[in-house]
Amino acid sequence: MRNLRRSYYNAFSRFYDKFVALHSADAQGALRRFFSDRVPLRRGDCVLDICTGTGSLLSYLREKTGVDGLVVGADFSTGMLTVGQEKIKMYKNTYVLACDVAYLPFNANVFDAVTCTHAFYELKGESQDRALREIVRVLKAERPFFMMEHDVPRHPLIRALFYVRLFSMGAKRAIYILRHEKKILERYFESVEKITTPTGRSKVMICCN
Repeated sequence: MRNLRRSYYNAFSRFYDKFVALHSADAQGALRRFFSDRVPLRRGDCVLDICTGTGSLLSYLREKTGVDGLVVGADFSTGMLTVGQEKIKMYKNTYVLACDVAYLPFNANVFDAVTCTHAFYELKGESQDRALREIVRVLKAERPFFMMEHDVPRHPLIRALFYVRLFSMGAKRAIYILRHEKKILERYFESVEKITTPTGRSKVMICCN
Protein backbone atom coordinates (compact mmCIF):
# COMPACT_ATOMS: atom_id res chain seq x y z
CA MET A 1 0.00 0.00 0.00
CA ARG A 2 2.81 2.41 0.89
CA ASN A 3 4.52 1.79 -2.46
CA LEU A 4 1.20 2.46 -4.19
CA ARG A 5 0.86 5.81 -2.38
CA ARG A 6 4.44 6.72 -3.25
CA SER A 7 3.77 5.94 -6.94
CA TYR A 8 0.62 8.08 -6.79
CA TYR A 9 2.51 11.10 -5.43
CA ASN A 10 5.36 10.60 -7.87
CA ALA A 11 2.83 10.84 -10.72
CA PHE A 12 0.84 13.63 -9.03
CA SER A 13 4.00 15.76 -8.68
CA ARG A 14 3.46 17.11 -12.21
CA PHE A 15 0.12 18.67 -11.20
CA TYR A 16 0.53 19.18 -7.46
CA ASP A 17 1.37 22.90 -7.43
CA LYS A 18 -1.62 23.77 -9.63
CA PHE A 19 -3.97 21.72 -7.45
CA VAL A 20 -2.82 23.39 -4.23
CA ALA A 21 -3.03 26.86 -5.80
CA LEU A 22 -6.62 26.17 -6.93
CA HIS A 23 -7.65 24.67 -3.60
CA SER A 24 -6.10 27.38 -1.44
CA ALA A 25 -6.65 30.36 -3.79
CA ASP A 26 -2.90 31.01 -3.68
CA ALA A 27 -1.80 31.14 -7.30
CA GLN A 28 0.67 33.96 -6.58
CA GLY A 29 2.15 32.54 -3.39
CA ALA A 30 0.61 35.10 -1.02
CA LEU A 31 -0.56 32.32 1.30
CA ARG A 32 2.94 30.86 1.62
CA ARG A 33 4.20 34.36 2.33
CA PHE A 34 1.54 34.83 5.02
CA PHE A 35 2.53 31.51 6.57
CA SER A 36 6.31 31.95 6.43
CA ASP A 37 6.10 35.48 7.82
CA ARG A 38 4.61 34.05 11.00
CA VAL A 39 7.25 31.37 11.54
CA PRO A 40 9.64 32.92 14.12
CA LEU A 41 12.96 32.36 12.38
CA ARG A 42 16.13 34.43 12.53
CA ARG A 43 19.31 34.54 10.49
CA GLY A 44 21.34 31.39 11.07
CA ASP A 45 18.38 29.28 12.26
CA CYS A 46 17.68 25.72 11.11
CA VAL A 47 14.20 24.79 9.88
CA LEU A 48 12.64 21.54 8.68
CA ASP A 49 9.64 21.42 6.32
CA ILE A 50 8.07 17.96 6.53
CA CYS A 51 5.95 16.50 3.72
CA THR A 52 7.49 19.29 1.67
CA GLY A 53 6.07 18.00 -1.62
CA THR A 54 7.50 20.11 -4.43
CA GLY A 55 9.26 22.40 -1.94
CA SER A 56 7.15 25.49 -2.60
CA LEU A 57 7.72 26.84 0.92
CA LEU A 58 11.50 26.36 1.05
CA SER A 59 12.57 29.57 -0.67
CA TYR A 60 10.33 31.61 1.67
CA LEU A 61 11.92 29.98 4.71
CA ARG A 62 15.37 30.50 3.29
CA GLU A 63 14.73 34.25 3.05
CA LYS A 64 14.39 34.25 6.84
CA THR A 65 17.31 31.97 7.76
CA GLY A 66 19.75 33.63 5.35
CA VAL A 67 23.08 32.33 4.10
CA ASP A 68 24.16 31.11 7.54
CA GLY A 69 21.01 29.09 8.22
CA LEU A 70 19.80 25.69 7.07
CA VAL A 71 16.54 24.76 5.35
CA VAL A 72 15.60 21.10 4.80
CA GLY A 73 12.52 19.81 2.98
CA ALA A 74 11.64 16.16 3.71
CA ASP A 75 9.25 13.97 1.73
CA PHE A 76 8.88 10.30 0.80
CA SER A 77 8.11 11.00 -2.88
CA THR A 78 11.16 11.27 -5.13
CA GLY A 79 8.92 12.66 -7.88
CA MET A 80 7.89 15.57 -5.67
CA LEU A 81 11.47 16.16 -4.54
CA THR A 82 12.76 16.21 -8.11
CA VAL A 83 10.43 19.13 -8.82
CA GLY A 84 11.44 20.73 -5.53
CA GLN A 85 15.15 20.44 -6.24
CA GLU A 86 14.74 22.61 -9.33
CA LYS A 87 13.18 25.35 -7.20
CA ILE A 88 16.07 25.54 -4.73
CA LYS A 89 19.13 24.67 -6.81
CA MET A 90 20.43 28.23 -6.56
CA TYR A 91 20.62 28.05 -2.74
CA LYS A 92 23.63 26.36 -1.14
CA ASN A 93 22.06 26.02 2.29
CA THR A 94 18.69 24.60 1.22
CA TYR A 95 18.16 20.87 0.63
CA VAL A 96 15.51 18.26 -0.07
CA LEU A 97 15.70 14.82 1.52
CA ALA A 98 13.85 11.60 0.74
CA CYS A 99 12.76 10.02 4.02
CA ASP A 100 9.82 8.82 6.09
CA VAL A 101 8.69 11.67 8.36
CA ALA A 102 7.64 9.06 10.93
CA TYR A 103 11.34 8.15 11.25
CA LEU A 104 13.27 11.39 10.79
CA PRO A 105 17.04 10.88 10.29
CA PHE A 106 18.05 13.75 12.60
CA ASN A 107 19.38 14.09 16.12
CA ALA A 108 17.14 15.46 18.86
CA ASN A 109 16.82 19.20 19.54
CA VAL A 110 18.36 20.44 16.28
CA PHE A 111 15.66 22.55 14.58
CA ASP A 112 14.46 26.04 15.46
CA ALA A 113 11.13 25.35 13.75
CA VAL A 114 9.31 22.57 11.93
CA THR A 115 6.69 23.39 9.30
CA CYS A 116 4.11 21.43 7.33
CA THR A 117 1.78 22.91 4.71
CA HIS A 118 -1.28 21.22 3.21
CA ALA A 119 0.01 17.72 3.95
CA PHE A 120 -0.70 16.77 7.57
CA TYR A 121 -3.97 15.05 6.64
CA GLU A 122 -2.06 12.80 4.26
CA LEU A 123 -0.37 11.03 7.18
CA LYS A 124 -2.33 7.98 8.20
CA GLY A 125 -2.94 6.40 11.59
CA GLU A 126 0.26 5.36 13.32
CA SER A 127 2.37 7.34 10.83
CA GLN A 128 0.64 10.55 11.92
CA ASP A 129 1.21 9.79 15.60
CA ARG A 130 4.85 8.86 15.05
CA ALA A 131 5.45 11.96 12.91
CA LEU A 132 4.14 14.20 15.69
CA ARG A 133 6.42 12.48 18.21
CA GLU A 134 9.33 12.94 15.81
CA ILE A 135 8.53 16.64 15.37
CA VAL A 136 8.65 17.12 19.13
CA ARG A 137 11.93 15.17 19.31
CA VAL A 138 13.83 17.16 16.66
CA LEU A 139 12.61 20.58 17.81
CA LYS A 140 14.72 22.62 20.19
CA ALA A 141 13.11 23.43 23.54
CA GLU A 142 10.22 25.92 23.33
CA ARG A 143 10.49 26.12 19.54
CA PRO A 144 7.34 25.84 17.39
CA PHE A 145 5.68 23.51 14.93
CA PHE A 146 3.66 25.49 12.33
CA MET A 147 1.07 23.59 10.31
CA MET A 148 -1.17 24.94 7.54
CA GLU A 149 -4.10 22.91 6.25
CA HIS A 150 -7.11 23.41 4.01
CA ASP A 151 -10.39 24.26 5.67
CA VAL A 152 -13.50 22.68 4.16
CA PRO A 153 -13.81 24.41 0.74
CA ARG A 154 -16.98 26.15 -0.44
CA HIS A 155 -16.59 25.37 -4.15
CA PRO A 156 -18.46 22.07 -4.84
CA LEU A 157 -15.75 20.49 -7.02
CA ILE A 158 -12.88 21.48 -4.73
CA ARG A 159 -14.91 20.37 -1.71
CA ALA A 160 -15.48 16.99 -3.35
CA LEU A 161 -11.74 16.58 -3.98
CA PHE A 162 -11.07 17.60 -0.38
CA TYR A 163 -13.36 14.86 0.94
CA VAL A 164 -11.88 12.28 -1.45
CA ARG A 165 -8.49 13.15 -0.01
CA LEU A 166 -9.72 12.85 3.57
CA PHE A 167 -11.66 9.65 3.07
CA SER A 168 -8.61 8.01 1.53
CA MET A 169 -7.48 7.81 5.18
CA GLY A 170 -10.63 5.89 6.11
CA ALA A 171 -13.98 7.45 6.94
CA LYS A 172 -13.70 7.22 10.73
CA ARG A 173 -10.20 8.69 10.80
CA ALA A 174 -11.16 11.54 8.42
CA ILE A 175 -14.20 12.55 10.46
CA TYR A 176 -12.24 12.34 13.72
CA ILE A 177 -9.50 14.63 12.41
CA LEU A 178 -12.00 17.21 11.15
CA ARG A 179 -13.75 17.31 14.52
CA HIS A 180 -10.78 16.92 16.84
CA GLU A 181 -7.74 18.36 15.07
CA LYS A 182 -6.79 20.69 17.93
CA LYS A 183 -7.25 17.90 20.48
CA ILE A 184 -4.92 15.63 18.48
CA LEU A 185 -2.18 18.26 18.48
CA GLU A 186 -2.66 18.96 22.18
CA ARG A 187 -1.56 15.40 22.92
CA TYR A 188 1.93 16.44 21.89
CA PHE A 189 2.06 20.20 22.49
CA GLU A 190 1.19 22.27 25.56
CA SER A 191 0.05 25.25 23.46
CA VAL A 192 -2.02 25.00 20.25
CA GLU A 193 -3.37 28.14 18.59
CA LYS A 194 -5.45 28.34 15.40
CA ILE A 195 -5.53 31.28 13.02
CA THR A 196 -7.35 31.63 9.70
CA THR A 197 -5.55 32.77 6.56
CA PRO A 198 -6.68 35.88 4.62
CA THR A 199 -8.26 33.73 1.90
CA GLY A 200 -10.38 31.92 4.46
CA ARG A 201 -9.61 28.63 2.72
CA SER A 202 -6.76 27.54 4.96
CA LYS A 203 -5.95 27.52 8.67
CA VAL A 204 -2.66 27.68 10.52
CA MET A 205 -2.05 25.71 13.70
CA ILE A 206 0.77 27.05 15.90
CA CYS A 207 2.05 24.42 18.32
CA CYS A 208 4.68 24.77 21.03
CA ASN A 209 5.92 23.16 24.25
